[in-house]
Amino acid sequence: MEQHQRPKPRIVPLICLGIYAIVWAIMAINPVYPADWLLENILAILGVLFFVATYRAFPLSNLSYIPLTIFMILHAIGAHYTYAETPLGEWMAPIFGWQRNNFDRVVHFCFGLLLAYPVRELYYRVIGTRGIWGIVLPLDLMISFSAIYELVEWASTIVVNPEAGIAFLGAQGDPWDAQKDMALAALGAAITMAITFIVNLVMNPGFRSECRESIRIKRRQPLGERKLAEFKRHE
Repeated sequence: MEQHQRPKPRIVPLICLGIYAIVWAIMAINPVYPADWLLENILAILGVLFFVATYRAFPLSNLSYIPLTIFMILHAIGAHYTYAETPLGEWMAPIFGWQRNNFDRVVHFCFGLLLAYPVRELYYRVIGTRGIWGIVLPLDLMISFSAIYELVEWASTIVVNPEAGIAFLGAQGDPWDAQKDMALAALGAAITMAITFIVNLVMNPGFRSECRESIRIKRRQPLGERKLAEFKRHE
């Protein structure tokens, strides 16, 4: 009788976790604004714990773990200094002619660029999304996540002390900060999904048929009041 062997631990996820843990530990030493650091890390730590807890039941691909780790490292750096005061942003400002510290803009762009593919993998493997919707829906969800995060930032200025709230917000006096952040996240996700679309178009022989099938009308009868009437008939 054959015994089911446990899958061997993959080296790439372990390396990713180890690198992030080291960077996080270093960035946890004497953060510039401890209250802001705590706010920034609540969701981050919950996210890491989620992926660790679900690793055996639902391991992701290396193509998902690597960009996730890069984003989390960028976030750990921003949380230590606050995004408005990160030295990397100050260093980049004269190079690109920026008038402000745009490290927060870079991270919002990377949020879409680096997390869109892991989201696509979840859609593909859990919901079974195929074809065009496997490209459009991850992009849509990344834009939604970006908007939700902006709402969380806004709420933090109300429920926490003003100093931590302002540092967490990181608007640096720009009234259009939230809109620009969301636009950059959308741009990053759109780039990743465009690359994913092209790669599948070139390398996946069944992708074209998947795309055609994904936009084919499956049920010609409208829902709404017709479906409600059907429910009522079956009562």
